[in-house]
Amino acid sequence: MEIFGKNNKMECKEFERRIPDYLAKKLDYPALKLFLEHLDECADCREELDIQFLVAEGMHRLAEGNAFDLQTELGQRLEETRKTLRLHDAFLCLGICMELAALGMLASIVIWILL
Repeated sequence: MEIFGKNNKMECKEFERRIPDYLAKKLDYPALKLFLEHLDECADCREELDIQFLVAEGMHRLAEGNAFDLQTELGQRLEETRKTLRLHDAFLCLGICMELAALGMLASIVIWILL
């Protein structure tokens, strides 16, 4: 299914549809990146995420009888997600740098052999 709207951005409907997958930690890297980008830009969707998280986790915690601070937990989960994305981006960048270095070495060898 198409997750992009205009300008390769996630639309609100798609964001709301993916909230359960985010809460279950089932989003892949591209969807997660678009999800967080949309979250940063849309106050309505942030509110919807808060509500769904409070309902899902609150019901679970009430059943267990545990004390909880769900707003803080959601903030921590979002920060962990952002750290994961930064780490993934760093590995992608490192991979590109290594490929460029390998291409440079290969080109140098070919030039050395031809000269």
